[in-house]
Amino acid sequence: DVQLQASGGGLVQAGGSLRLSCAASGFRFSDYAIGWFRQAPGKERERVSCIANADGRISYADSVKGRFTISSVYANNTVYLQMDSLKPEDTAVYYCAADWGTCTVQEYEFEFWGQGTLVTVSS
Repeated sequence: DVQLQASGGGLVQAGGSLRLSCAASGFRFSDYAIGWFRQAPGKERERVSCIANADGRISYADSVKGRFTISSVYANNTVYLQMDSLKPEDTAVYYCAADWGTCTVQEYEFEFWGQGTLVTVSS
């Protein structure tokens, strides 16, 4: 069975940091792109960051560039999202998703999705 287990969310003050984890199993991790998405209350889901394990290419949404860092650890099939300098507008449920190949696919094309983890940033 394919599983994506997102964890690491919580409550943090503005300016603080959190590290989200996405533990993957059931597929060939090295062939897949892993994306982080978020959905704030009343808003559409948006892509935050993505890493393509096959070629190492990384992308970030403009809103998080310079504050968030995505990384992939093959030893434990886990993708991390280090979130620094958090802002109240980063408050959302964060999801990780996987798709074979690159990060150029559209959101709806991501094949596997994990459950969300809630990040709340207080002002």
